[in-house]
Amino acid sequence: MDQRPFGRTGLSVTPIGFGLAAVGRPGYITLGRDDDLGTERSVAALERRSHELLDAAYDVGVRYVDAARSYGFAERFLSSWLAHRRRTPADLTVGSKWGYTYVGDWHVDAKVHEVKDHSLAALVRQIAESRALLGDFLDLYQIHSATLESGVLQDQRVLTELNRLRESGLVIGLSVSGPRQAAVIRRALTVEADGVNPFQSVQATWNLLEPSAGPALAEAHAAGWGVIVKEALANGRLASRDATAISAALANPWVDTVLSGAATTEQLRSNLRALELRPSAAELEDLLKGAEPADLYWKERSALPWT
Repeated sequence: MDQRPFGRTGLSVTPIGFGLAAVGRPGYITLGRDDDLGTERSVAALERRSHELLDAAYDVGVRYVDAARSYGFAERFLSSWLAHRRRTPADLTVGSKWGYTYVGDWHVDAKVHEVKDHSLAALVRQIAESRALLGDFLDLYQIHSATLESGVLQDQRVLTELNRLRESGLVIGLSVSGPRQAAVIRRALTVEADGVNPFQSVQATWNLLEPSAGPALAEAHAAGWGVIVKEALANGRLASRDATAISAALANPWVDTVLSGAATTEQLRSNLRALELRPSAAELEDLLKGAEPADLYWKERSALPWT
């Protein structure tokens, strides 16, 4: 799999990356998890599964891996895989995120799975936790689901600290979710702390049901930002058309990498078939005819159960 520049960040990625959201913790909001994971969801079992998926992805050339502090033990599982396989920082690009804390205590039926906190204290605590596990492998650090309401894009103390982390060598980005993704991206393009915008990348939901962030992502890419697409399969709603859905995301010229959130090696292999497809502009337009209003899409997503 060919590698490509990640915007103008200096990092490189592959067209398809691998995300650990679905296998770093026992519960998640992806449809079909009972079929994918069954009942064996112990820490040891999901660590083995994570390693198997990371092996399979690496063996076929995937060189971008995505984690987050709130993905249960995703960073820990990635760290143990890196050590066991004796990888070096030059072997792949690693991104993670801060801003949510996992509080589910490894229970699928937990009342609360994660708690959002975009404060300076949370950033300082979580970057230390991420670096303790990932060390020099950590290349990209993102605000997890930045919103206008959280105030993080106006918090000068947080922005100043993000600039300091950027000066230390990290690429700084943000992930976005919800019907106002485009507004958040455009706001992030304009923020400054001491005359510097800390952000160099964005990770956003774009799929055949919810493509509304596309124009803003194109603007971010034009500004030199790296662009990561997440939830290309709409949390399992497009799983039966997985290769088509991922190929549609890759057909956008502003996309650098699309994440596979596979929970099995069979799903990963199926996702990778997207690389064999090349939808034309006309075909992409036709595929997007089933798109939903953003508010409706996100209302349905917010109702998905953790299973």
